[in-house]
Amino acid sequence: MMKLDEKQIIQLFIAKLKENNLKDFGQNDVTVIPSQKLRTVSSSHAVVFKCDMLVESTDVPAGMEPWQIARKSIVSVISDLSAKGAKPYVSLISVGIPVDYSTKAIASLVEGFRMASREFGFIIAGGDTNQTKELIIDCCVMGITYRSHLEIPGRNGAGPDDFIIVSGMFGYPPAGLKIIKDRAIATEKFRKRAISSVMMPIPRIRFGAILSKYFSSSIDSSDGLATSLYELATQSKVDILVKEIPCRLDLIEFVKHNDLSSRELIFHGGEEYEIVATIPRSKLKQAISCAERSRIKFLVIGEATRGPGNVFIKSKKGNKYSLLENRGYTHLS
Repeated sequence: MMKLDEKQIIQLFIAKLKENNLKDFGQNDVTVIPSQKLRTVSSSHAVVFKCDMLVESTDVPAGMEPWQIARKSIVSVISDLSAKGAKPYVSLISVGIPVDYSTKAIASLVEGFRMASREFGFIIAGGDTNQTKELIIDCCVMGITYRSHLEIPGRNGAGPDDFIIVSGMFGYPPAGLKIIKDRAIATEKFRKRAISSVMMPIPRIRFGAILSKYFSSSIDSSDGLATSLYELATQSKVDILVKEIPCRLDLIEFVKHNDLSSRELIFHGGEEYEIVATIPRSKLKQAISCAERSRIKFLVIGEATRGPGNVFIKSKKGNKYSLLENRGYTHLS
């Protein structure tokens, strides 16, 4: 099959992404965005930037189609923005493409970027291409929040007595990787759910946009729930007590059938794109009411207390706590 050179690859990107309707897209050294396209930005809004890099050998499981890889590279960035309540607005994407990548595969990559821009509602303003030994995608996305920069939750704002919340259940992506890589046994329903969480992850854009105004601190969980909790604990200088494990019964059944550790998958597996946040006790009722009105669910899994930055898990019986190991996702191996 005929290989494309850099100019031909760029032309393929331009042809597929021309719906962005940017006059200079792909034609000059820079892309100029008319001011009317930035009409949502005002002095009361904050602009948030995030870059992330996907490397094929460490971030892409077997069987993932190029369009899914492209989409995942976008999801990882948007998830971080979502944890701060920012909606994606415009992006720059640079792609390192191996010499043996076919025209079909490149076209699939571009289609994945186009699909993601539609799905998540942002503009792709340009980027760069180069030849690399393996597929590498570097995404930079600018997000917009509808509050000032002073109101954006960091990682260091949690206080003693704050509640710890999560946007969803944990363990499905690492379970999916066990099914893909190790042929772990699973029911058809669980198999579909777990593999879909790997191949088609969903960032919590709406969750963050609606509820972040109640957060005292927040973080995306893609590096693992344990790592995320420790980040909030150490930077906020509090201890975190985990009282509820955020998982469903089907995951527990999967773990039992495959002689796996539920704690390993839930706390150390990673690759979830959930939001982990803290909410002051005085704001919890407001957050619950807001979530109910917006038909959003969240789970309170514990609370913060005075301490040097440790994370503890409550035992199944009694009121004793054990120290959670500070370890998270270490990429595919």
